Amino acid sequence: MIQKPECPAFVFSMPSSSTSLVELNHLTFGYGERVILDDISLSVPKGKVTALMGASGGGKTTILRLIGGQNRAQSGQLLFDGQDVTPMDQTQLYAARRRMGMLFQFGALFADLSVFENVAFPLREHTDLPEALIRDIVLMKLNAVGLRGARDLMPSEVSGGMARRIALARAIALDPELVMYDEPFSGLDPISLGTAARLIRHLNDSLGLTSIFVSHELEQTFAIADHVIILANGRVATQGTPDEVRQSTDPLVYQYVHALPDGPVRFDYPGVTVEQDFAPASTAAPLKSGASS
Repeated sequence: MIQKPECPAFVFSMPSSSTSLVELNHLTFGYGERVILDDISLSVPKGKVTALMGASGGGKTTILRLIGGQNRAQSGQLLFDGQDVTPMDQTQLYAARRRMGMLFQFGALFADLSVFENVAFPLREHTDLPEALIRDIVLMKLNAVGLRGARDLMPSEVSGGMARRIALARAIALDPELVMYDEPFSGLDPISLGTAARLIRHLNDSLGLTSIFVSHELEQTFAIADHVIILANGRVATQGTPDEVRQSTDPLVYQYVHALPDGPVRFDYPGVTVEQDFAPASTAAPLKSGASS
């Protein structure tokens, strides 16, 4: 484990006895009057791989942002190892974040830094380790994702799948307890997708991590996840093992799992009827304020 700089005492207090590393308790979050998460409660078990699934716009990535403190809940609790993230000040939040790793969608590598320097970045930012030790750690992390030989390449010289694995090496550079993945399978070819899925499972088990990932890819997600949570309409539609979710009779969950075009999730955005929209101008429904004619 890497020695970290001094942090507030609460971070190094006795770990929570809870079997969950992350808990949302009656949490509500939205933008203005638009509610994204509505009095939601869920838990992420320690040492397991948890998948967040559901239709686009359901609040999956929002949950990751709330865990990392990028967004703050309007009400309710978000507990990370027993500590509520929402009221944390900057010092406390940064200390908590050092215990988390994040794989952003499409990797988000620094384009002007080499592969080696990308992975070394969090070590230089958050520790005072000597360069010789940083080098060894970076090479070990790159080796873990099969890319030690690519250390001198630039991000523009690697494929999309390789970029995702480099970003994963960076995410685990500080030996975090929790790793979050925002759509790690998006845009990958079948080979790269399978590689990414196996890496998530392998690293979680071999490093003793807790993992949360957002995904729309059913087959690979159900193959590697221990726990699946499906969100809909700001709430938890169902949660459980992959087999339990597959067997759900909830109409929305059934539509999602079986990729059906018709069901509770509609194709058309809510609005006035076609007849009203195409009625003569004198009788047509008025446009909302700010809409162009």
